[in-house]
Amino acid sequence: MKNGDHLFLVDGSGFIFRAFHAIPPLNRKSDGLPVNAVSGFCNMLWKLLKDARNTDVGVTPTHFAVIFDYSSKTFRNELYDQYKANRTAPPEDLIPQFGLIRHATRAFNLPCIEKEGFEADDLIATYARLAEAAGADVTIVSSDKDLMQLVTPKVSMYDSMKDKQISVPEVVEKWGVTPDKMIDLQAMTGDSTDNVPGIPGIGPKTAAQLLEEYGDLDTLLARAEEIKQQKRRENIIANRAQALLSRQLVTLRTDTPLDVPLEDLVLETQDGPRLIAFLKAMEFTSLTRRVAEACDCDASAIDPATVPVEWGAEAHGPDLDKDEAPGPGTEGASGESAADAAETLLPTASADGYEPAQLARTRAARFSGQPIDHSAYVTIRDLATLDRWVADARETGLVGFDTETTSLDAMQAELCGFSLAIADNARDPSGVSIRAAYVPLLHKSGVGDLLGGGMVEGQIPMRDALSRLKGLLEDPSVLKVAQNLKYDYLVMKRHGITMQGFDDTMLMSYALDAGAGTHGMDSLSERWLGHKPIAYKDVAGSGKGAQTFDMVDIDRATAYAAEDADVTLRLWHVLKPRLAAEKMTTVYERLERPLVPVLARMEERGITIDRQILSRLSGELAQGAAAFEDEIYELAGERFTIGSPKQLGDILFGKMGLPGGSKTKTGQWSTSAQVLEDLAAQGVPLARKIVDWRQLTKLKSTYTDALPGFVHPETKRVHTSYALAATTTGRLSSSEPNLQNIPVRNAEGRKIRTAFIATPGHKLVSADYSQIELRVLAHVAEIPQLKQAFADGIDIHAMTASEMFGVPVDGMPADVRRRAKAINFGIIYGISAFGLANQLSIERSEAGDYIKRYFERFPGIKDYMDQTKAFARENGYVETIFGRRAHYPEIKSSNPSVRAFNERAAINAPIQGSAADIIRRAMVKMEPALADGGLSARMLLQVHDELVFEVEDAEVERAIPVIVGVMENASMPALSMKVPLKVDARAALNWDEAH
Repeated sequence: MKNGDHLFLVDGSGFIFRAFHAIPPLNRKSDGLPVNAVSGFCNMLWKLLKDARNTDVGVTPTHFAVIFDYSSKTFRNELYDQYKANRTAPPEDLIPQFGLIRHATRAFNLPCIEKEGFEADDLIATYARLAEAAGADVTIVSSDKDLMQLVTPKVSMYDSMKDKQISVPEVVEKWGVTPDKMIDLQAMTGDSTDNVPGIPGIGPKTAAQLLEEYGDLDTLLARAEEIKQQKRRENIIANRAQALLSRQLVTLRTDTPLDVPLEDLVLETQDGPRLIAFLKAMEFTSLTRRVAEACDCDASAIDPATVPVEWGAEAHGPDLDKDEAPGPGTEGASGESAADAAETLLPTASADGYEPAQLARTRAARFSGQPIDHSAYVTIRDLATLDRWVADARETGLVGFDTETTSLDAMQAELCGFSLAIADNARDPSGVSIRAAYVPLLHKSGVGDLLGGGMVEGQIPMRDALSRLKGLLEDPSVLKVAQNLKYDYLVMKRHGITMQGFDDTMLMSYALDAGAGTHGMDSLSERWLGHKPIAYKDVAGSGKGAQTFDMVDIDRATAYAAEDADVTLRLWHVLKPRLAAEKMTTVYERLERPLVPVLARMEERGITIDRQILSRLSGELAQGAAAFEDEIYELAGERFTIGSPKQLGDILFGKMGLPGGSKTKTGQWSTSAQVLEDLAAQGVPLARKIVDWRQLTKLKSTYTDALPGFVHPETKRVHTSYALAATTTGRLSSSEPNLQNIPVRNAEGRKIRTAFIATPGHKLVSADYSQIELRVLAHVAEIPQLKQAFADGIDIHAMTASEMFGVPVDGMPADVRRRAKAINFGIIYGISAFGLANQLSIERSEAGDYIKRYFERFPGIKDYMDQTKAFARENGYVETIFGRRAHYPEIKSSNPSVRAFNERAAINAPIQGSAADIIRRAMVKMEPALADGGLSARMLLQVHDELVFEVEDAEVERAIPVIVGVMENASMPALSMKVPLKVDARAALNWDEAH
């Protein structure tokens, strides 16, 4: 190189992560290969090559190279084995794209450079210094602060996302020091992403002030005794060695051995046909067209088959095990921050001092600034118009989607129509405009035949409309955005359409804000868009005047339905950047979104029940309740309506004058379950009998009487509905019917499970995690005794009893073990002495002694609880081991009872939530594992820590090891548990016998 030359060095790893987080999920149509990062990378590289003269750099390069990280292990790991130790595995959808991006670089006829044992930054530093010494200018295409130490009058950086050049003045403005002092500044501040320790308590501003005063790190360390602030002085002195180590870690090597000489980085002319062949193989239509125009090539004449096989679907990249990178939402391999990645969708927001809510509101302002105009919505009544909308959706690669039906039951609802919303200029962050339409399919008039009305004219025949819709919804290259997608997924699946490539705004909100608000579309719209959507009752009526949606006037239906799709797509633009910026992408993409099709298939399968067993149980429960009623009347001394809270309260606290009574706002005595349990614990026989009577009557009304009414008229099976976003901790809930609250600790509840049966030729297999929450507690709280006991397979409750009460495990009395079990599980839920006393029927003082002794024997648990409460008070949330956040905004409430409740919930959430995350991962992994094993077993139910399957008799022995293996290894490879997970699985003809 020589004076006048200009070298561009592209931080390829930074480009990868910016591209991956900026572009919505995108899959190659022909085989489903994820290619969103490849697409974004190619577009960014093409723009840089073609527009360099028109950017802030203002020059066309003469030399050019793209530099990548070779692996996560470098010479720095020999200096410090914890360097980058907290980096997680790359997102699953990104892994196949690493190799393809390297092939893309070569297709652009550009040097693709990496070096084993060194980071990309070291190669960039070496090339930059060599070029500078030769008299050339250098532009490093990156915004990574680690590279700012290289900036000189001849070497600058360029942030392509912001079109901003970073020279010496910009470094000084941002960090308060000149580039030559950036090494010392970073050595002092450390880097949590790369696990560079630095000096605790020293931030960038303090470091800049100290460097201005003392000149450099060596001088500062030598004169540390002169520092006036005591804590700062002590920190610096105590961490001297740590600071020097950190300086070694952050200093970029400028003598990296180069496999490709500097002279070989000359920018070659584009090989148009070669690049077009690659882009066509990737199925990047728009970029292919632009490249063909620029290169004056006939793209149609270029056969992708001319592309080497290594560029096709078979090659997911060389040595991918080398490419470790942070998961979505963390810093990229080049130190690229999640907020920076989010800026590709929201360039107006600053990553510095980033506030997630502010970013979302800034994004929302683009949409809320222009009120939604219902008159602009379109009713699509013919195939030609629908075809145009479908084509536009394919072109943009992004579409909002919603269905309108006659019922909330996805298994029985009739499809009345669907709505679409399209974001024009969806890939252009400078401005997105949204248009929406409704396609009516089954709307009826109020007059007509005896069934209540004839079909309204001007609707596309159902079969024709669905044939067009099928191609769009099953195209993985077009991202479908819906709210509560599982419902729409199941409705469409019943019509022969399996949706692929989707996002769910409800689950995005849930991943971001669980516990901090509700996640319904109306609530999210008002919160983020400042818009109150049309209420369903306003178009379909309510109460006796309610009608099904197929009877709604089409114009009114269009305003309502198109708005749903419109608002949903606007919410996506608000919430998507927050996932990356708040480091919640991994939670959403690994724990939330993949579960949608899994649960939809489980709901569709349903489970068989035996009506005769339920009928017999109803009779038995009725007899048992009647017997309790006679005893209750005798104890009360009169007959009364036991189910009436007022009459019951008057008996207990009026007539009998029992202690502990309190009145509700209406002036009635409270007869809640807790009140009755407290009285029963105090030895009041009447209270105990009423508790037992309530339990039997509830089982009868909720299950034995009600379950037959849930049998589907066509499938003859019961189909529950699972809610993914109903709890703060990540636990699933079920409804219509609720199969998760059937009691299993009493004989009556277990009898109800006998009515859930396998179809002929099959068995039900129940696989249940053993004491998973205690295992999670041992993992997160680092309790040596618990960890060892689980590792050795010891009875954990007997071990606890032995530790606490000094009783040998062998021959331990059952009541002693029972007390230890109650304490073990009670501690997880933050049980109080009062609660434990009620549960064990002992004095509160004795219960308090048990809890005190428990914490003395297992001090780590008390430490965990205290640390968790402190973290929750400071941050407003707690996290599971998978990074899910449970928010508790009222944990600082001035109301002691509210505050105490939130503290107990915050202690429990990381444990219960982690257990929920583990079983979610198991469910996502289960179906592929069963298919790989050649098994036809079908997952039917999820009940807290248990999965229920229907398995052919001949497959049971092969299926159980596969099921157990998936569940016991569900946390891998993302997380290695410090205690083994254990799953018990059995097969039987009914659910109770299998459990």
